[in-house]
Amino acid sequence: MKKGKIFSVLTNCALMAVVLAVSLVGYFSGGARAVSYENTNLYYGGKEGSEAVSLTFNVYENTENVKKIMDTLDEYGATATFFIGGCWADDNVDCVREIYNRGFELGSHGYFHKDHSKMSYEQNLEEIRPSVKILEMICGKKVSLFAPPSGAFCENTLSACAQLDMSVIMWSRDTIDWRDKSVDLIVKRATENLKNGEFILMHPKDVTCEALPKILTYIRENGLKTATVSQNLGE
Repeated sequence: MKKGKIFSVLTNCALMAVVLAVSLVGYFSGGARAVSYENTNLYYGGKEGSEAVSLTFNVYENTENVKKIMDTLDEYGATATFFIGGCWADDNVDCVREIYNRGFELGSHGYFHKDHSKMSYEQNLEEIRPSVKILEMICGKKVSLFAPPSGAFCENTLSACAQLDMSVIMWSRDTIDWRDKSVDLIVKRATENLKNGEFILMHPKDVTCEALPKILTYIRENGLKTATVSQNLGE
């Protein structure tokens, strides 16, 4: 077995050990409830005065498309925030590290793509915390953003994220690229009357890879620019 393969196996084993340990801590220690709903960080766009748009990609699949998206972003001098599913990160450590090393922002998309709107406070913690820890272990940087799968959340989700010192990120534009296959439709949803501060939701789908250059061309030609979610929140 080659050294690189051995290292990869050992890395994955170490990551899984950390995830298991974190999950058990979350399970056996519920912890104090966090702040109330109205005081929890929940954002559908940038803060007032934002001077850029944020491209966001929720990732649980299609590693090769993730790489294509990064290449396109680099080609246009654009940035983005990638919300990563923990189970995908565990199987794609090198790609997650590449996303970070190429200067893009990482956020959590949960671990197993569950419906957070139907989960208790403790269950939300158990799902979010391991996904954060695996990303932090891979990249060595604190993760402070969480995008709930399917946009499903409840007060328990917001409280759990507040306990973890995380912001909950939604979107102002949903391209619905996971369902629709029309490049023109995806581009229209992403760009029509686009203004600063907006969060544009996408996924690493084939149609998205085709649409992204047109979206970035629109942004460039209309005097807009891109920023990470954190930058758009002034963090």
